[in-house]
Amino acid sequence: MTPAPPTGSSGSSSPKPGVKQQRTAQRAQKLEQYRREQKRSTRNRRIALISGITVAVAVIGLLITSIVLTPQSPSYTAGGGSGAEIEGVQTFENAAAHVQTPVSYPQTPPAGGEHNPTWLNCGVYTEPVLNEYAVHAQEHGALWITYDPAISDEDLTALRGLLPSTYVILSPFDDLPTPVVLSGWNTQLAVDSVDDERIPEFIQEYWQSNSVPEPGAPCTGGIDAPGKA
Repeated sequence: MTPAPPTGSSGSSSPKPGVKQQRTAQRAQKLEQYRREQKRSTRNRRIALISGITVAVAVIGLLITSIVLTPQSPSYTAGGGSGAEIEGVQTFENAAAHVQTPVSYPQTPPAGGEHNPTWLNCGVYTEPVLNEYAVHAQEHGALWITYDPAISDEDLTALRGLLPSTYVILSPFDDLPTPVVLSGWNTQLAVDSVDDERIPEFIQEYWQSNSVPEPGAPCTGGIDAPGKA
């Protein structure tokens, strides 16, 4: 009698149906995970790109705003003007000499004359400055713009907006004959308003003039007075 073959031995090596389904599910799970990672990566890149563009636009906007809102100094030509006459301008014949003592000046404020050997650095001052140092800056071609301390903040801002960026001193001055007085070397103009059209005309005509005793000498490297902005 021939023995019966062992149970379950069919001669086939194919995996059971349950194993196939498990492997298929695993492949599907890995594929779904890969797709999610791809979507997440794409989303992160898109967010990073949008954020970068937003930051760049904001920076450019700030730059444009700062340029637009920052007051720009008017453009004046160094060396003096064409010799045009400006109504109200007074001229003098003050001599240049260095002294160590206080000077009694014939003009108020001074428009040239004897002065301290050290010049005042050009710039904006919120307190009165010593005459003898400011006059030395005038000798180098700087203009000294003085104003009555009682003028309004709006007028002072408007006056500052008319000034060149260098070779100018702006400071308050007590007992002025008018609210604003512009003084160069041996030349002066008194005006009643910061809106006077002669202010930029005077600056153009006498700023960094070649007619001063020491044209082209520096307006820095001297001393600062109290209240320099």
